[in-house]
Amino acid sequence: MKIRTGKGPIPLSALLAIWSVSAVASLPGLAVSPILGDMNRIFPHATDLEIQMLTSLPSLLVIPFVLLSGKISERRNKFTLLATGLALFFLSGVACLFAGSMTELIVISSLLGVGAGMVIPLSTGLVVDYFTGDYRVRQLGYSSAINNLTLVLATALAGYLANIEWHLPFLVYTLPGISFAAVFLLRRTPAAAEPPQSDQLKHTSIDWRKLAGVMALYFAITFLVLTVTYYVSFLVEARGLKDSLSGVLISLFFLAIMLPGFLLRRTIQLLRQRVNVVSLLLIAVGLACIGSFGSRAMLVTGCLLAGFGYGVMQPLIYDKAAIVGPPRTSTLALSLVMAMNYLAVVLCPFVMDPLEHLFGLVHLGGERFPFLFSAVVAALLAGAAWRWRDSFALGLDSSYYAKRQP
Repeated sequence: MKIRTGKGPIPLSALLAIWSVSAVASLPGLAVSPILGDMNRIFPHATDLEIQMLTSLPSLLVIPFVLLSGKISERRNKFTLLATGLALFFLSGVACLFAGSMTELIVISSLLGVGAGMVIPLSTGLVVDYFTGDYRVRQLGYSSAINNLTLVLATALAGYLANIEWHLPFLVYTLPGISFAAVFLLRRTPAAAEPPQSDQLKHTSIDWRKLAGVMALYFAITFLVLTVTYYVSFLVEARGLKDSLSGVLISLFFLAIMLPGFLLRRTIQLLRQRVNVVSLLLIAVGLACIGSFGSRAMLVTGCLLAGFGYGVMQPLIYDKAAIVGPPRTSTLALSLVMAMNYLAVVLCPFVMDPLEHLFGLVHLGGERFPFLFSAVVAALLAGAAWRWRDSFALGLDSSYYAKRQP
């Protein structure tokens, strides 16, 4: 079976290899989450600082290595770089299964963050290398959907395994071994050159102004929707609902991010130039529902709306990052954009918590503030997207919907 790419067909095995790399890009941190509450029992002498390092240090290390991987990819063989990252990712995951102390776990998890950082920009860069035009947009949607579906399934699996033995959740970190094997199959099918009409060939270097706009937008929307993963559990507790509901809401949120990936072309054709405006309004309304209403139905609705809006925008942002420069710079541009995701992850609690403390007395309730504040900012961004709908970052060029490829 041959898969159309817009620049020559590739075998199904090559596509599956690309998807396998997309699937593992969001795994870092998953195995630690379900056992965090038991860390003091597992390691009685562990300090609060060590537990914080276990959760934050790997994420911090992802950022520089995402950027380094993007830069190296300009001049080095991407397959070698990807294989190295996947091997380090996989071997670190295996080593976690045998960790016997908190220090060992921190060191191994940090190495895992390094490996993941090398893989993350290449996971999307492969899609850009092998596909072009409408085919690239479609595959970026599928890649995003696969990434988020894996995130949900791996989270559920890690939580189940944590109830058996605390080492077992780290089994999810062995999945990159499958991707590592698949990469060697992918090497047999090199990516074809971009066709003459490609948007990438219109540039001789990265258009930094356009890229900065895309980076700022991605940071902003990621920062806003992170309120769901960071603060929904506090909201559920404050409203006297079952603790298990927070896990359900977060899973539904990621499933909602996944769904638009399979419907991206239809969504673009329907909304056209208004796609970012509508997506930002969905995020605003969703976050407002979570912060304003106490019923389970409205919490579920809010998580689904916010997730769907973000899920539409994410692959479009990746596609825009890919076309702001010539083909050789696409992975570098993607690495800069994707680093904004991890920067938002690190900064969100440090920015939101002081704001919550500052404004939490204005009859909002501390647990509601992050959602209502983020809803207002998302609504303002929607207004900006309508005002500057002809801009590169906030708008959508007619080439995305003028014609539809089969």
